[in-house]
Amino acid sequence: MSAEKSDIFIFDRNRIRFQRNKSVHKLPEHGFLVDWSMEQINDRLLDVKKTFPTALQIGLRSDIQLPESKKVEHLYKTDMAEKLFNSPQYKGYIQSDEELMPFAKNSFDLIFSPLNLHTTNDLPGTLSQIKDCLKPDGMFIATMLGGETLYELRKVMSAVEEEVLGGLSPRVAPFADLQQMGSLMQRANFTLPVIDSEKVVVTYDHPIKLMYDLRYMGENNSLFERHKKFSGKKFIQRVCEKYFEEFSNEDNEIQATFEVIFLIGWKDHESQQKPLKPGSAKIRLADALKTKEEKL
Repeated sequence: MSAEKSDIFIFDRNRIRFQRNKSVHKLPEHGFLVDWSMEQINDRLLDVKKTFPTALQIGLRSDIQLPESKKVEHLYKTDMAEKLFNSPQYKGYIQSDEELMPFAKNSFDLIFSPLNLHTTNDLPGTLSQIKDCLKPDGMFIATMLGGETLYELRKVMSAVEEEVLGGLSPRVAPFADLQQMGSLMQRANFTLPVIDSEKVVVTYDHPIKLMYDLRYMGENNSLFERHKKFSGKKFIQRVCEKYFEEFSNEDNEIQATFEVIFLIGWKDHESQQKPLKPGSAKIRLADALKTKEEKL
């Protein structure tokens, strides 16, 4: 299929590819959130009474497999980071950028993506391409980081930058919220869209361990406008102190919040339930409720 890349540049996609290639060997120790997201996708798929002969996985930071009951005969996998394919199970992979997908229209019964789409520059365009790649009545399900993610770290870093460096620079990505994602799913013409979120609160005995998790999950700062020079020992030390001051519990552990947004949508098909046209009801609401209709 043909597509044009957007001129919107928020995320440094080359930097993301570099970070995720670099994190490959540490993912088993630090990729807990991606694995959790894939487990949640599987749980939701089990509620769907449908099989998916041909499926596409976008993003390969989790090794958790689809439920066997979904009877996926052909599973294709794609990611922009080539070192994620070193495992023998990924012999048939396709390296590609989510912003310019190399798949024909009407190719897949299922497309799923565990925690991989929140760093695309043209998310509306990516969602539209995904919908086009689905067969009629095909399903899309994904998780992505939402707007409440790492609000503690954002607050602490902003305060310390003002205090130590005398100014602000973007350090944590501007993730979309539920309302925005609902609008984007409708804009991409998904039918029967469902959008919700869950907050995962993780505790650490030190902020540095949170930073290690982010780095080795491939989720450290990839913004184009990021501060590209090392912030220095004084800055990091003050961030840790401030984190303990603001967000520690009675056990002297700090907390970090991750908001995970769930997206579910379908490609339209004549068999799907459709809303009634205005004025097509065969019974008045007042009659159904056995009440008297009052005219204003």
